Amino acid sequence: MTIKLQKSELSNLDTTIAITGSKSESNRLLLLQALFPNLKINNLSNSDDSKVMQKALGVKNPKEVDVHHAGTAMRFLTAYFSTQQGQEVVLTGSSRMKERPIKILVDALVQLGADISYLENIGFPPLRINGKALTKRQVNLQANVSSQYISALLLIGSQLKNGIELTLEGKITSVPYIKMTLSLLDQLGIETLFSNNTIIVKPKSKIEDTLITVESDWSSASYYFSLIALSEINAQVALISYRQNSLQGDSRLTKIYEHFGVVSNIKNNKLVLRKVANIDNTSRIVLDLSDAPDIAQTIAVTCFGLGLSCELTGLHTLKIKETDRLLALKTELEKLGANVNANESSLLLHSTKPIKSNVFIDTYNDHRMAMAFAPLALKTDININDAAVVSKSYPSFWDDMNTLGIKVSE
Repeated sequence: MTIKLQKSELSNLDTTIAITGSKSESNRLLLLQALFPNLKINNLSNSDDSKVMQKALGVKNPKEVDVHHAGTAMRFLTAYFSTQQGQEVVLTGSSRMKERPIKILVDALVQLGADISYLENIGFPPLRINGKALTKRQVNLQANVSSQYISALLLIGSQLKNGIELTLEGKITSVPYIKMTLSLLDQLGIETLFSNNTIIVKPKSKIEDTLITVESDWSSASYYFSLIALSEINAQVALISYRQNSLQGDSRLTKIYEHFGVVSNIKNNKLVLRKVANIDNTSRIVLDLSDAPDIAQTIAVTCFGLGLSCELTGLHTLKIKETDRLLALKTELEKLGANVNANESSLLLHSTKPIKSNVFIDTYNDHRMAMAFAPLALKTDININDAAVVSKSYPSFWDDMNTLGIKVSE
């Protein structure tokens, strides 16, 4: 399905948009709920990724689990099934998933005593996992890898007979996501310690009855920050349900988008965004996004739409996402007339204009590519190929765009 976005203005700004619960929080909590059934969850994400997690965890003794494109599910379920004594399961996914490395996580689990083998290419899914009791406690891991590897180990730590002591080697990437995992464990009464480069999770077999409400997704909010940044002065939109002290690293958006003249305010769980100033397009935005790489695509497109230059660093994990996001960004921005340099971990966008019209943006099975480019409808006619890919994290995205006045048609 290709969506056509006709050049529009935001018009229906009295509407409050209800964004689904955070995929990151939801998937962590779903795994913890499988370990501790007396955990109850409100405002779960309705994303494809979370549905994959729910389905996989809801089947008793599955023989094969297909996670499709869901990278978080692949990593978290690899750790989970490793601890399920007496179960043998094949964990597989899409053709792209079979190209996404998992060796670092598998090696760490094997250090703990797990029984995992590769069915096709060494270091990549699909995996055969024979669940067993993991009795070893200490494990070392490179610190600059995807934080999902680290979180996967921490989430199962309480189930290990002696808990887990994880030593991270080097500079740690995406610290907020690690802290999110530890905060959720703490809410369940599971003892944790994060000191220097060592993380400890103590063993725990039972928890008290607990209800946790998932905060709405900040990554999904990023597209609204971009829309307001590309709008005229005083444009405004409201989103629910958000909180001041978020566990999500992408809440950095509130500070980052001040560079683009957008102010934000949270009151009674409502996040209100407003454009208060135009930005001199001779400015150059320089950001280290190692703690929040998922918003890099949105920020790059915002800068392009405003005619700004930007230098985004700390993006080495984007090479192993749904697609090589740095290469995809460069390719699609250049279709629109941008001048982009990208390497293994950074992207440099040079200020260019005008923006080409009626370009077809390819999305590479990547939900964030589709949504990051959508706000450019405020500047030009644009077409998004394979637009249904947004269901991976935000199924109602195109409906919500239409509600705000963006002219959306198939």
